[in-house]
Amino acid sequence: MKKYTIRKTESRPAWEMVPPIRIAHSLWCPNPGITAAAKVAYSENAIHVLMQAEEADVRAAYRGRPWPVSEDSCLEFFFCPAREDKRYFNFEFNPNAALFLGFGDSVRTLTRLMVWDEEDLFAPAVNTSPGGWQIEYQIPTDFIRRFFPSFRIASGYTIRANCYKCGDKTPHPHYLAWNKINSATPDFHRPQDFGCMMFE
Repeated sequence: MKKYTIRKTESRPAWEMVPPIRIAHSLWCPNPGITAAAKVAYSENAIHVLMQAEEADVRAAYRGRPWPVSEDSCLEFFFCPAREDKRYFNFEFNPNAALFLGFGDSVRTLTRLMVWDEEDLFAPAVNTSPGGWQIEYQIPTDFIRRFFPSFRIASGYTIRANCYKCGDKTPHPHYLAWNKINSATPDFHRPQDFGCMMFE
């Protein structure tokens, strides 16, 4: 199990001061040369996420909701807010900032969440370049407490999480992960394979 320390920051992170997470485990098929990374930080009121990918053939077909954005070029952050609870959120974004947001403890129990004010709440911002793209967003603690009322961000507190890069219908399908997934077939929804992230 890999470990990562979530740095404390201001409401707008200084990302150059935050260490990267390499999303480097290639799963279920050969990596066509894509690299991906993530950074996670926290402020008083939110968890902040920055994810980026270098890929030559970016697919961005879906806009808005409800779309299966994992078919596009997609960057994903899954996390369990409570130590002894297998339920997790999965945030999946494509290069149009189209979001698939789920909640459950496995792919079989996953519930699609439709958040009315998601653009204001999560504030996604995408930057694209000829060789790739990145997504930055926030996950407010007030949102997490809708599902886990006792959740608080505190120094030393740990969550379980994983970071992914995929693209089911891109010109070169791929599946990359921070923590290796122990499954013979594609399945990112395995909290038992998540790594550990601790708030600094």
